[in-house]
Amino acid sequence: MPQLTVIAHAELAPEGAVLQVPAGTSICEALLDHGIAIEHACEQVGACTTCHCIVRQGFGSLNDVEEQEEDMLDRAWGLQAQSRLSCQAIVGREDLTVELPRYTINHAKKGR
Repeated sequence: MPQLTVIAHAELAPEGAVLQVPAGTSICEALLDHGIAIEHACEQVGACTTCHCIVRQGFGSLNDVEEQEEDMLDRAWGLQAQSRLSCQAIVGREDLTVELPRYTINHAKKGR
């Protein structure tokens, strides 16, 4: 079973986390299943960017990015080459390291 390492995030995972995740699970599902309350405003259908994450290790082991996800990622705060929507990124057989951005598009709209 692959290991998903979450880099420390001040609000969502202050200590960071190391999770055992079954292959075939989305990163978003894995985080939620382990008590990491990542935003997912569209209920994990890839129609927003609130679950944006950056895959620091293991990016190539994930499923391919589809056109709809690419289009949505263009709206993500802090977009990087290894950005994915965690609801669309399916864990393969390799270990992953994931960073959760400090802000989401919802933070900006709420004026935080």
